[in-house]
Amino acid sequence: MPGTGPVVVIGDALIDELRDATGTREFVGGAALNVAVGLARLGLPTTLIAMVGDDEAGIHIRSYLDDYGVRLVATPSPLGTARAVSIRNAGGEPEYEFNHAARARRIRFGDEERRTIATAAITVISCFAFDDEAQTEELAAALAGTDGLVAIDPNPRAGMLHDRERFVRGFEALAAGADLVKVGEDDAALLYGEPLDLLQKRLLAAGAAAVLGTRGPGGAGVSTAALSVTRPIAEAPAAVVDTMGAGDAVLSSAVASLLVEHPSSEDAWATLLERAMEVAAATCRFEGALLRLPSALAGLESDGAGS
Repeated sequence: MPGTGPVVVIGDALIDELRDATGTREFVGGAALNVAVGLARLGLPTTLIAMVGDDEAGIHIRSYLDDYGVRLVATPSPLGTARAVSIRNAGGEPEYEFNHAARARRIRFGDEERRTIATAAITVISCFAFDDEAQTEELAAALAGTDGLVAIDPNPRAGMLHDRERFVRGFEALAAGADLVKVGEDDAALLYGEPLDLLQKRLLAAGAAAVLGTRGPGGAGVSTAALSVTRPIAEAPAAVVDTMGAGDAVLSSAVASLLVEHPSSEDAWATLLERAMEVAAATCRFEGALLRLPSALAGLESDGAGS
């Protein structure tokens, strides 16, 4: 059953530097940070455990989290704050290049981190360095001290991936005990070289309670040992502006739904998916990865603008 208490998100926090024909813009980002802020925007008390540098970029990240009411438990970064340079491909999807701090990412699991995890209603892990065996073992030990739910999104990035096989081993070891695992078509291709359907079956067989698979414009689906439910993307006014935050918005929404009622029926999982698709659709109508609520689309209906 869903627990009570705050939500904890563990993973990356960085600066997204977007480059396109209009110029260069910077956003506070990182998959885990996006999920943490998204959960806070959905009304949940949230803590982010992430590596943040003691530099100007780190100041921006801390200020941004303060603005949205997210508590930060920061691992110092001697290499400065992580940065991802994003260039859009022909299909509008971001392609990333990461700085040295991002590629050498590490999270410390000390007393404060373990206490925070131990009291969480749910711990969400996104874009974690599963190919760092020592770090993965420390995370597993910290999770062993909680009775809360666990949700995992491997969210691998080719530019930060040092050893694919080791990443898969670390990810699967933790996914085997997770209440929810989120994976996308790109994750299945990068980590396994296989279709998403096969990866969902693989993770269920390994012991994951539920696997949420995202297919971009193809919508999303949830599989458990007993059922499989799919839903298309949600219709929304105006054109898609930016898909950067879609997957993180889906995960934030799904986690928020889990804390209301852990689904056990096909109808309950369908409701979870429909809510997540609505949140993702709203998020994609604005630039950047900040989670947007469906209510944000009301203004777009009247003026037809996409930003």
